[in-house]
Amino acid sequence: MSTELLAPVSRALGGLLLVCLMALIVPAQAADDAAEYQKKLEALRENIEKLKTELDDVKGQRGKLQQDLEASETQIGELEEKVETIGDEIKAQDADLQTLQQEQRELQRSRQAQRSQIASQVRSAYQSGPQSPLRLLLNQQSPERITRLSKYHDYLLRARNDKLKSYLATLEELSELEPKIVAQRDGLRQRRDQLSAKQRQLQQQQQERSSTLAKLGKIIDSKDAKLVAERQNGQRLQALLDEMTATMGRAAPAGAAFSGLRGKLPWPADGKLRHKFGSDRVGNQLSWEGVVIDARAGSPVLAVHSGRVIFAEYLRGQGLLIIVDHGEGYMSLYAHNQTLLKRPGDRVNGGEVIARVGNTGGQSYSGLYFEIRHNGQPTNPSTWLARA
Repeated sequence: MSTELLAPVSRALGGLLLVCLMALIVPAQAADDAAEYQKKLEALRENIEKLKTELDDVKGQRGKLQQDLEASETQIGELEEKVETIGDEIKAQDADLQTLQQEQRELQRSRQAQRSQIASQVRSAYQSGPQSPLRLLLNQQSPERITRLSKYHDYLLRARNDKLKSYLATLEELSELEPKIVAQRDGLRQRRDQLSAKQRQLQQQQQERSSTLAKLGKIIDSKDAKLVAERQNGQRLQALLDEMTATMGRAAPAGAAFSGLRGKLPWPADGKLRHKFGSDRVGNQLSWEGVVIDARAGSPVLAVHSGRVIFAEYLRGQGLLIIVDHGEGYMSLYAHNQTLLKRPGDRVNGGEVIARVGNTGGQSYSGLYFEIRHNGQPTNPSTWLARA
């Protein structure tokens, strides 16, 4: 073959080889990126633990009350999650029990119908008497008629046996179903007892939280004390975010670019704005670096965009806080939650429920505090969220 004819073939083979190599390299690169991200996440966890120990080392009565509040609100969050989990399990078990009971009713109806059919066939056989070939012959029936009637008789016997087998199988199914229903009822009773116990624990913990809040309120009653407390909370959050930005860098989880979604993101909670970004707080000495959305306690908190959870625990001043890394240096923060439904390292999609609205962090009202940060610095969330 001439060199001119070989050239296109060579180019085609070279292109095919390149595609094959890329197909091998891309998944390997993706796996390397995921491993690198996981390594950074582990380092971040260790650094946050050290940082929180330093930040939370507060002495005096106020510090002790803050620690009591954290313990109380954390336990409330865990109990709320268990109550929700048990509630979901009860619903699922209830549905299974309904299915089993419906199956039982259908089998009982089938058993009754089969019993009636068998009884009818037995009566019919008794009334017609035995139709043996000898009896038919003695009745001076023709051979053809004798053969035909014998076949009919065999068919009837076979059909009767089949119905009897089916009836016995139905009885067996019913006998197997009964223990399942009893076990399901026992399981439901046990889970309902556990739910009641958790709800009693929850009520007790909520009473303790209210008592702690009242004591804290007396200490942080003046405007100056509130200002000091809010500044410390802000510094605590900023230190945490600085650590995250330094550790994670500009790691980019898979998904659409966050930077191109200004004005298109869904609202993280259903409610009205209580505080706007940049508005005054605590005697006009501080300003809000995010927005506060009034929302019903227990209502869902949604991730505004896909990403990876990098923080999901209690932070003094913010309560149960969850932070999602969206890549390109963008992070979204969701504070004062009642319950956290995701853990660090979890991948989330835009619109996915990640928490429940609450009032942790010492809040007197339920609502969501929401921030968007870029490279650790706050940016107005309202410019990113779609208009209602």
